[in-house]
Amino acid sequence: MSHLKLRIAALAMACALPVSTALADIESARDLMEANRFEEAMQELLPAARSGNADAEELIGVMYAMGLGVPRDDTRAFEWYLRSAMKGHPGAQSGIGWYYEVGRGIPEPDLVRAYLWYVLSAIGGDPDAAISLEEVVKKMTPQQIEHAQILINDYKPWMYPFR
Repeated sequence: MSHLKLRIAALAMACALPVSTALADIESARDLMEANRFEEAMQELLPAARSGNADAEELIGVMYAMGLGVPRDDTRAFEWYLRSAMKGHPGAQSGIGWYYEVGRGIPEPDLVRAYLWYVLSAIGGDPDAAISLEEVVKKMTPQQIEHAQILINDYKPWMYPFR
């Protein structure tokens, strides 16, 4: 077989490879969660999350937040959401905003950071973030909002450089 034919054959084989197993594991985990098989879902999610997959990290955060197959643990939920949120996951960003707003999983509420994360979540496309933002603003002083805007200006170009 000629060199060109070998390269074409190798390219064809590479194109026929299955999609990432991490994505398949996450979809499988979602199916397991819908079937209330949470312990199995966690086993599907952990490898992907440990590899840095934001969807898997966010789902593990949900599981700890709600006590699904694991003991409810707001601190661990916050940490898993934070990993995902820092990668731009809008649902996790909204979750972080909520934890900051109510002060669960962290030492005390922080409305400035709640506002920050709700805005980032809204930029990312979470439809519920705008509603949460309206509610948190009612609890804030103008100085807190101004401070949050400064943080948003720091985070936004880094997290959403094209928006």
